Amino acid sequence: MSGKQEGVNIESLSAQQLTAVKQQLDEEVEHLTASYTQLAAAQAKFKECLRIVQTGSSSFDDNKDILVPLTNSLYVKGKLSNPDRVIVDVGTGFYVEKDTKSATDFYDAKVKELGANIQNLEAIVQGKTNNLRVVEEVLRQKVLAQGAGPASAQA
Repeated sequence: MSGKQEGVNIESLSAQQLTAVKQQLDEEVEHLTASYTQLAAAQAKFKECLRIVQTGSSSFDDNKDILVPLTNSLYVKGKLSNPDRVIVDVGTGFYVEKDTKSATDFYDAKVKELGANIQNLEAIVQGKTNNLRVVEEVLRQKVLAQGAGPASAQA
């Protein structure tokens, strides 16, 4: 394998083949769009974590009660033992204690990494969408030509 991709002239495909290509492109665009949404949601969560770490530690004091999340909807009262240290979810259920500077660096790197992935995915989705438009246009022309064929033969 040379790694080169060769294109197919879509105008040489039948309407049935074009319909199959269109369906495949529709599915790919739908899947990529869902992935984009998930990446954007993850980036928003990391941005929120970054904001909390950056602004939160300076606003906490040892005497102030806080709410500690146990689940998305269950919180319990707690007190911070050290406002300069935080627990960071590093993925797949693993947590690491970090100082606020390290936590800020971690979340900042995650936000930037996801931002780059989102940009790459945007370009891919745009390319697939453009391909889909071209296929739809050629398919429309083929369907119109097939519909006009018998009518012009009768005239």
